[in-house]
Amino acid sequence: MQQAHGIRYTTTGPEGAPAVILSNSLGTTLDMWAPQVDALSERYRVVRYDTRGHGGSFAPIGAYTLDMLGRDVLTVLDALDIERAHFCGISMGGLTGQWLGVHAPERIGKLIVANTAARIGSSNGWSERAALVRTKGLADVAAGAAGRWFTAQFIAHNPQVVQDLTDQLRDLAAEGYAACCDALSVADLRDDIERIVSPMLVIAGRDDPVTTVDDARFIVERVRHARLAMLDASHLSNIEAAAAFNATVLAFLDELDSEQR
Repeated sequence: MQQAHGIRYTTTGPEGAPAVILSNSLGTTLDMWAPQVDALSERYRVVRYDTRGHGGSFAPIGAYTLDMLGRDVLTVLDALDIERAHFCGISMGGLTGQWLGVHAPERIGKLIVANTAARIGSSNGWSERAALVRTKGLADVAAGAAGRWFTAQFIAHNPQVVQDLTDQLRDLAAEGYAACCDALSVADLRDDIERIVSPMLVIAGRDDPVTTVDDARFIVERVRHARLAMLDASHLSNIEAAAAFNATVLAFLDELDSEQR
């Protein structure tokens, strides 16, 4: 693991290959991408990082903004001397990807956003969760996470996976999590995403109660080069439907790479 201005990251795969940077969801770490590493690193240089406030990255006191989250990605790319990378983010990471598509298009090749929206949730909802976490810690949030992340069937058949993720959430820095909630409370790209020019894949989980298929369609209808893929999963589709997620992402990246060669 390495650090760049407080952001922990790691790389896998050939150094000379095209880079793909992976951005985690709220309440997880770069470890959430374990099901993708082997599949992607055969042909791509895979960069995973912990969003600020999460895992091994720093968790400065005070509210974060989507601008901060997006610039942290650029910091990691700069540290690795990567001028341009493909991007894949889920949930909050997908919102970060949309910010990059709007504000740093020269640094982004292909853009993959999964289980996300141009506006996730409501301002009041995020503010209330931030206040709860700052007051009581992450135990209550962790207790309800499984039902937001996965279908009942997945939970029943994969109890250890679910337990490991919820334990990890419970152990995160409460202030860092709350500060990311602050960022989500004001992040709204609904009027901006039409400026995205990167080829874009939007992945939705058919059973996702957090960021719905309609949220995904909203993005696709407004981004010129966007397409929609739906998977049989809830919110963390890269884990619940890992094989389908990997195949969908690789087909998108490989197809577009071939068009550029």
